Amino acid sequence: MGGVWRRRMRLFLLIRNEDVSGVSGTGIVAEGVEFSDGTVAMRWLRRPFSVAFYGSIRDVLAIHGHGGRTPVKWLGENHHERGACYGQ
Repeated sequence: MGGVWRRRMRLFLLIRNEDVSGVSGTGIVAEGVEFSDGTVAMRWLRRPFSVAFYGSIRDVLAIHGHGGRTPVKWLGENHHERGACYGQ
């Protein structure tokens, strides 16, 4: 492999506490991965089930965080729902 790993990939959930736009609903609305270089891939769990790529988790929160109403919850290495929330 070419490149140096700065950190491991991390899985996350996007949790919408309040649906400001009235489109995506509340609860777990997307799942994603932050790659070792900081790039993020995220898939929406509601129609139209799109996938998007972002330069960083900060970009995700700037676009979809709604001022802290939609935080990211990092998942533990065993992929269960636990870990710290980010962006509240």
